Amino acid sequence: MKQACTLYAYSQSKKLAFTALFSALCCIGTVIIAIPLPNGYFTVGDVFVLLSGWLLGPCYGSIAAAVGSALADVVSGYAIYAPVTALIKGGSALIAYMLCRFFKILIKKERYDLFPRLFSALFAEGFMALGYLLFETLLYGWGGALLSLTGNLLQGGCCLGIATAIFSALYLSQTTKKFLSDFRK
Repeated sequence: MKQACTLYAYSQSKKLAFTALFSALCCIGTVIIAIPLPNGYFTVGDVFVLLSGWLLGPCYGSIAAAVGSALADVVSGYAIYAPVTALIKGGSALIAYMLCRFFKILIKKERYDLFPRLFSALFAEGFMALGYLLFETLLYGWGGALLSLTGNLLQGGCCLGIATAIFSALYLSQTTKKFLSDFRK
């Protein structure tokens, strides 16, 4: 269990605090920066979904992404999406962490590497787009779902790049070295 949950070295209160912080960041990133599209809206909330998966690990990262993103849907007036969003965003954070670890093991490079982050984010954002496509097919039919697919793919691509750049900056920063020491593996 110690390898599965990245925050294992921290106290229970710090684990809760980091989970709440990333949950709030997911919510704020979704609510504050929202650009309307014909069928939905474009946000940077997925940046924090990916970062929560990478930084907090599969357990706490998935919880933070699920709760924060679902809360953003409720606050924004899209409450019908909240349960599905919780599953999709929690799954995206889980995929981001698990595939990043898998790709690092596959290329036999334990420290930070750009390609495992990019590939894991690509799969996580693909999961997000596919999840919403399936759900919106039930709501709107194939025509309406395909309209929102373009926006979800655009959002996923932009957030993939931003999250990778932010993680790279955090990784190189001297002030976050102690916190990220667990993530240098």
